[in-house]
Amino acid sequence: MSDATPRQLETRRGCSVSYQGKTLLSRIDPIGQAERLAASIPCRSRTLYFCPSPLYGYGLEMLLSRINDDSAVLCVEADEQLLALSLTAPEALFRLGSFSNDHPRLRLIPAGDAAGLCGYMRETWGSRTFRRVETIHLTGGWQLFPERYASLAKALQRDIALDWGNALTLVKLGRLYSKNVLCNLSLIPRSRGIGDICFGESPVLVLGAGPSLDGVLEGLDRFFGAALYDPDTRPFKILCVDTCLSSLKARNIKPDLVAALESQHWNLRDFIGLGSWEVPLAMDLSALPATGDMLGGQVFLFATPWTPLRIFERLHAVLPETFWPLGSVGLSAVALALRVSSGPVITGGIDFSFTLDKYHARSTPGHLERLRRHTRFQGILNEVATFRHGVFTIQSKSGLSVRSDPAMKTYRDLFEREFAGEPRLWDYSTEGVDNTGLPLGIKTLSPEAAVELLKGVPGQRHYSPVPVKGELQQAVKAFICQERATLIMLKDICTGAVPGSPEQREALLDECDYLWAHFPECAGAGGRRPPGTDISFLKRVRTEIDPFIEILDRVDAECIREGKSIFTPDYTGV
Repeated sequence: MSDATPRQLETRRGCSVSYQGKTLLSRIDPIGQAERLAASIPCRSRTLYFCPSPLYGYGLEMLLSRINDDSAVLCVEADEQLLALSLTAPEALFRLGSFSNDHPRLRLIPAGDAAGLCGYMRETWGSRTFRRVETIHLTGGWQLFPERYASLAKALQRDIALDWGNALTLVKLGRLYSKNVLCNLSLIPRSRGIGDICFGESPVLVLGAGPSLDGVLEGLDRFFGAALYDPDTRPFKILCVDTCLSSLKARNIKPDLVAALESQHWNLRDFIGLGSWEVPLAMDLSALPATGDMLGGQVFLFATPWTPLRIFERLHAVLPETFWPLGSVGLSAVALALRVSSGPVITGGIDFSFTLDKYHARSTPGHLERLRRHTRFQGILNEVATFRHGVFTIQSKSGLSVRSDPAMKTYRDLFEREFAGEPRLWDYSTEGVDNTGLPLGIKTLSPEAAVELLKGVPGQRHYSPVPVKGELQQAVKAFICQERATLIMLKDICTGAVPGSPEQREALLDECDYLWAHFPECAGAGGRRPPGTDISFLKRVRTEIDPFIEILDRVDAECIREGKSIFTPDYTGV
C-alpha cells in the first residue's frame, strides 16, 4: 500500500500506522506504549489536555481514568485521512460508545483554525472551566504538522488566560458597570442610539492616541491642507477615541464623532476645557455618568454586554442598540466606524506600544502632564512606564524597537482576531521615527495610498435630532419602576419579610443577576452561581440590593425630570 494513505499493520497488541514516510504508532506494542505514556502524564485539576492526532485513541482510556473530573481531553486531527481512520477504523476507540463525542470529558474534532477551536472549547465546556492547557503526545501523528498543533495549543492557552483576565476585571469593576448603567438611564430621554448615526459611503479615519498619531496628522495636513480643518468640506469623516480629543483640539481639527467607554474617573481629564465643543459623543451605557455632560454635542448611547445578563434583555425596550464587548476604546471605535459607514475605514494612532519619550501623542493629557512636571530634577522621559514590571521590547511595523506590555499586546492580538478578515479596514502607516505602532494584522497602507482612499466625496453628516422626551421618559420610568419592584421583592424574600417559594427565589436571583455577576465564583462563569440555599451567597446578594434601589430612586426622582446626569461631586460610582 502506498504511503499516500495510512498503512496499517497488525502487531502483538493493536495496530501500527505508517504514513508519509513516518511511523506514527509503534510497530511492536502500540497500545502498551501509549498507555505507558498516558500513565506518566501529571494529573492536575481543571486542566485541558490537548492531544494532537490521537489515531486509534490508544492510551486515552488510561488517561481518562486518571485525570480529575474537572479536566477534559480535546483531540484534534489536521489530516483528513487520519481523521477518517480515527472515526471509522474497526479498532479505533472513538467508534465505541463510551469514547464517542457524547463522552462528557472527551472530544475529537478536525483541527480547523484557532478561533474556531477556542469557540468550540468554550461552547462545549463553558468559560472558566479550565486553568491551563497541557499538550500530550500519545502517538507520532503530531510530527506531521508540529507548528500548526503548537499554534493551536498556544491559542487555547491564550483564550483560557483571556477568560480568567476578563473574570478578574469583572470582579473588580462589574459592580461599577452595573451601577453606571442604572445611573445613565437619565441620559436616554435626551440621547439617541448609535443606529441613528449614518456616514453613508464616506471614508472614515479612526484615530487613537498612540505616539504615531502625530505623524498621521502631520501627513494629513501636507496632503489635505485647509480641507482637513473644515468638517463640512473634509472628504472623509474622523472618529476618534476620547484620549486624543485635546490633541485634535490643539490642532483645530474637529472630529465627526468621539467614542468613550471608560467607567472610572480616569478619562475625565480628556475633556478638560472642551465643554463648549460641539462634538457628537458615542458613549457606552456603562461609562462614567459624568461623561455624557462633558461635551456640547449630541450624545449617542449603546449598551455593551460585558457579561451575559438578563438586564440587557430588559434594556432593549429603552435602548435597543447593543455592541459586542471589545475591552478597548480603540477597538470599539473601529467597530463603530465599520457600523456607521459603508465606505473604507483607515486606522491611525492605534499603536498598542510606546517609546521612552512618548507614551501618547502630543497635547494629550498624559503628554501635557509630563511637560508640566518637567524640571531640572525630572526629565521628559517616561522611565516609570518604560521600565515597570512586565514591559518588554518589541518591533513596530516598520522594524523600530518600541515598548509594550502584556495588556497592550493582548488588545493587539484581540484586534487581529476581530478585524483581520475585514475587507474595508486598512492601517495608515507613517514613515520614519513616528512609525511606532505594532502590526495590527490588517493591510497596511503608505501615506499616499491612504490619502487616495480618504479622498471621498464631501457629504453631510447624518445625525438624528434631539428626541422629544415624553415617550422615552415614560419608557425609562416604567423600566425603573419594574426594576425597583423586582429588587424589593428579592430583598423581602431574602430577609424573610414575605414568604417565598424556593422556585420564586431562584427565579428572582436569575432575574437580578447583575447583583452577583461580579462575585469571584460567578464572574465570567457563564451565568453559573451558587444555589439559593447557600446562606453565604444570599447574604452577599442582600448587601448589594440597597445601593441599587437607592440609585433607581435618585434617577426616578431627580434626573428624569431634568434630563441631567446624576453625577455630583459626592458620587464616586463605587
